[in-house]
Amino acid sequence: MTETHAKAAASPDQPQARATPLGASPDRIASLDFIRGIAVMGILAANIVAFGQPFAAYMYPDAFLTPHGEAEGWMWVAQFVLVDGKMRALFSLLFGAGLYLFLEKAWERGQGRWLQVRRLLWLGLFGLFHFFFIWKGDILFLYAVSGLAVLPFVKMARRNQFILGVLGYIVGGIVYAGMAASMVMSANGAIPGDEAARAEVQAVMVEAQEQEIAQDRIDGELIASGDYPGLVERNLTESTTEPLTTLLLFWLETLPLMLMGMALYRKGLFSGGVDRRKQMIWGWAGVLVGGALTLWIALMVRAGGFGYWDTIAAFIGWSHFPRLFMGLGLLALLALWGERVSGWLAVRVSAAGRAAFTNYLGTSVVMMLVFHGWAGGLFGELTRGGLYGVVVLAWALMLLWSKPWLDRYRYGPLEWLWRCLTYGRRFPLRR
Repeated sequence: MTETHAKAAASPDQPQARATPLGASPDRIASLDFIRGIAVMGILAANIVAFGQPFAAYMYPDAFLTPHGEAEGWMWVAQFVLVDGKMRALFSLLFGAGLYLFLEKAWERGQGRWLQVRRLLWLGLFGLFHFFFIWKGDILFLYAVSGLAVLPFVKMARRNQFILGVLGYIVGGIVYAGMAASMVMSANGAIPGDEAARAEVQAVMVEAQEQEIAQDRIDGELIASGDYPGLVERNLTESTTEPLTTLLLFWLETLPLMLMGMALYRKGLFSGGVDRRKQMIWGWAGVLVGGALTLWIALMVRAGGFGYWDTIAAFIGWSHFPRLFMGLGLLALLALWGERVSGWLAVRVSAAGRAAFTNYLGTSVVMMLVFHGWAGGLFGELTRGGLYGVVVLAWALMLLWSKPWLDRYRYGPLEWLWRCLTYGRRFPLRR
């Protein structure tokens, strides 16, 4: 995603006969690249368990195929507090900012929303390919459809955009909390009715849990055995509607965050338009308050023995509002630090952010090489701690390749391909 910082200029949103490319510019917003680099690295830390263990183990420790003892339980707590959901929130906020930034340049050149529509449609196709042929944890399809849904609101007043995002997030929180409460109460037999009815509902919840874990085990066996054709066939036949299920599950979080990210970009959060002292205070307040609430939730789940429905409720329902506080807080702090960071590591993190699309999809391919039976064959073999070791090595790979590549080429490989598809022509890649 190539983005530059420019003032918005309103123009009609008719399709163009031949779109003018929104070219790369040295006038980039450094903080956006830096935050995107942090997010694309962090998202691997969030997803690594689902790469190397059955998918249910992402939330439910007992689904691990390796021992998950006391130390691993505390690792679950640390990941839940520091990583899980926060990187997705950062990506959603950044995606909203990027949507507006792209349109800002389009309006400046007399183009409009149709160019963004084309761009998002291609992103959705990338996401579907990712889901069915590489890894089922894809988020690109969700972002593409959510981005299309956000487009009608791009010219709304900035303040109204943010308020609408907050209200949408509150509605989502109420819905998710209701879902979480229903799951936990049903599983624990705490619903209204006689004892026989409660027992029947509990039996249904146990069966649903067992079926979900069994389905994950089938996927895991295909991965571990190296049966890639069988895995793809299963994805295409048994998981056809899962991208839509993910969309329905997360759109009440993703759309509001995109609206908020769009409004914060227009406010100047990423370019020094907000008072630094206030931004620092609000940033730390969000991180500390959100972190404390998330830690409390994690400790309650741990004290309850990491029950299946308790962990799902914690991820989807109870952590919804604390995640917003932490996401906005991290965004504010990283925007401040991203303006001024320098040195070898910061430069390479920013480069990883400039090639975030390639790094996101490329990481999934690398994880196939590590875990699938036809390659590294480590699926189900590594403990939680071992999986974190894989994360560190993958981070090193991101940091090592991104800057040298961008020193020689204008875009990351997949950024370039996405750009060519968006405009319907081939652009020069070499500098």
